[in-house]
Amino acid sequence: MLFVFNVVLPVFALILVGYLCGRSGKLGQNASVELNRFVVWLALPAQLFNFAANSTLQSLWQPGFILAFGVGCLVVFFVTFLISWCCKPDLALASFAGLSASYSNTGYMGIPLCILALGQDGFAPAVIATFIVFGMFALATVFIEIGTLADKKSHEIAWSAIKSLCSNPLLLAPVAGLLWSSTNLPLYDPLQQSIAFLAAAASPCALVSIGLFLIQKQNTETNSAWGLSFAKLFIQPIITWLIAGPVLNLPTLWVNAAVILSALPTGTGPFMLAQYYNADGRTISRVVLLTTVSSLVTLSLLLWWHSGV
Repeated sequence: MLFVFNVVLPVFALILVGYLCGRSGKLGQNASVELNRFVVWLALPAQLFNFAANSTLQSLWQPGFILAFGVGCLVVFFVTFLISWCCKPDLALASFAGLSASYSNTGYMGIPLCILALGQDGFAPAVIATFIVFGMFALATVFIEIGTLADKKSHEIAWSAIKSLCSNPLLLAPVAGLLWSSTNLPLYDPLQQSIAFLAAAASPCALVSIGLFLIQKQNTETNSAWGLSFAKLFIQPIITWLIAGPVLNLPTLWVNAAVILSALPTGTGPFMLAQYYNADGRTISRVVLLTTVSSLVTLSLLLWWHSGV
């Protein structure tokens, strides 16, 4: 499947560019941190706002697809969460593990891949899946907040979680985009262009920053990264297929879209969240790399199988 290779290769190439620039000293030791700040506070929020502002709530309401894809995400998230918690009772660490195993790269890869594989009809399920992924992101954020404030009173934890959600640019941006979309008003052209410029920088900067992070010494156990990668590329699409096909009997287009989107590699969102909370992102960056490279094979086989069905 040449088109799958064409979609995945640029993602891996930018991670490699970041790695090589860090290794050669072309980018300094603080480049990863500063680049991530730019992505978290400017580029990625602009991309999320731009994406949401061009969507409508009516076009996103597909209950069967939402149930199939959403349950697939939630099952993998909570199973991974519980396994990580049993190994080490750390709520924030377990949340990052769950998100790493369930967070599909729908924004960067899902939309172009679905359009290539399913035609223009594949755009709608990719958009819906992206908003479900946003929901997973918010869920993990709440758990992380609870974990980092375990010594506080319950009302203090709740208030801190609410403040975090309401001040997190990665969550505010898509909500603001949907609210703007509901007004049916056009954005002022220069403002729209400024947002588009920032949005265009999000994907390459996020991927280059992962490559920069990979030059640091990796002291984490590789077994955890491989386990999370296996859950993402194999367990999640199987669960999603069982719900979308045998259980709900959705139309073929929506079944195929649900499985393809659930089989995508882990996106950069969990890594960005780890940077936002100054958490250890080494395992997450390894999962992003492993799933991205492995998806060259797994997605090709999946699409080849679907084309023969």
